[in-house]
Amino acid sequence: MGDDIEDDVSHLNPVGRSSVFYYGVGHMLNDITAACWFTYLLLFLTDIGLSPRDAATVMLSGQIADGFATIFSGELIDRFGHFKIWHGAGSVLVAISFSSVFGGCLPCTIFANHSSTLETVSYSVFAAIFNVGWAATQVSHMSMVNCISLNSTSRVVMASCRNAFTMVANLSLYAVALIVFNISEAKTHADIENQYRWIAYLSIFIGCCFVGLFHLGTKEPRLKISVHGDCYSRISWTYWFKKILYYQVGLVYLLTRLVQNVSQVPAIIYISSFVISIIMQEISSTGKRLKAYYSAGGILWIFCGASIFLLPRSMSGFMYFISICIGIANALMTVTGISMQSVLVGSDLNGCAFVCGSLSFLDKISCGLALYTLQSYQTISPKVQNSLSTNYISVTRYGLGLVPAVCSLLGVAITYTMKLNTPHDKPLVEPLLE
Repeated sequence: MGDDIEDDVSHLNPVGRSSVFYYGVGHMLNDITAACWFTYLLLFLTDIGLSPRDAATVMLSGQIADGFATIFSGELIDRFGHFKIWHGAGSVLVAISFSSVFGGCLPCTIFANHSSTLETVSYSVFAAIFNVGWAATQVSHMSMVNCISLNSTSRVVMASCRNAFTMVANLSLYAVALIVFNISEAKTHADIENQYRWIAYLSIFIGCCFVGLFHLGTKEPRLKISVHGDCYSRISWTYWFKKILYYQVGLVYLLTRLVQNVSQVPAIIYISSFVISIIMQEISSTGKRLKAYYSAGGILWIFCGASIFLLPRSMSGFMYFISICIGIANALMTVTGISMQSVLVGSDLNGCAFVCGSLSFLDKISCGLALYTLQSYQTISPKVQNSLSTNYISVTRYGLGLVPAVCSLLGVAITYTMKLNTPHDKPLVEPLLE
């Protein structure tokens, strides 16, 4: 009996550094393929002959599949558990479908028909499969942090490590692309296609290596606690819909992801964000500190956004310093925004996957609409002028300056109204780790 109590208490203790590392690398395949997806997919599809409209259709099919797959993945994981199985199956789908998208139109080869309609349908199907696998991997990986430990600081540390390796994944893609473009000369159209394919294949290889590390080093967590006292029952969706904190955390996460997706492009942002993510692993966390860190990042972003919006072209070199500050702000907001989900979940572990899945759904839909809107206005904007006039400010300044600054301001305001209490202790029915 005493040993059981000691095991229960052990899950409130900090998680070891090796466990944090193994958990943190588990999303590398998703991150590096996503970076490649959003950087090179449209270029690749148009280079092989698809029209911009058909290429956009392929991208849209993937985004729609991704959005809805996050909801269903969360529900199924809560119902059946087995995080690592879902993670592994999703990773297999990601690797196969991603290589198929960049590998060419397989049905076209089989049926000896290279019509634009068949190509669009084929790429759209594989894009949807890729995003379904991506969603399963993301939701399982993000939600399992709540079941690895009930220690609030450890949950933040694991989120920090995950964010650090997200930055590593993006920087790795830059390195892979640099190597491929330098080694392989593009003399013909076919050479350009092969360059994209090699970038995709090498990205998959790197990501799969880290997936292997994750599965070798991370034990399978099990869902064993329920708010209703039945260790095997799944928490109903309505339980979360009755919580004000669910909507607050959802809005903060949505706004944070919007800020990150719109702004995070230059390598210097990734580097500074990586450094801050590492530093945050050394800081103990409570609900009040999460609010303070998030607010600090949000306020920093407000100043960065205002600077970008108003910065004269003659001071463009100042953007290097602003980029460093953006990376710091992004890390503070992203790590704490994700960690707020863990505070929301607390020890109600049988519903944690739904929380992660539903909030990710909101993130994908909102970011897709925002980016589409910005791109639509960009296509009808006046030509870039040598200097800013009183009548025209580029859409880039709105997208990279005003939009993230406003989102950060709203996020800080919502965070101020939150009541974030660190997860309270409950006696565990069974150990969380097998």
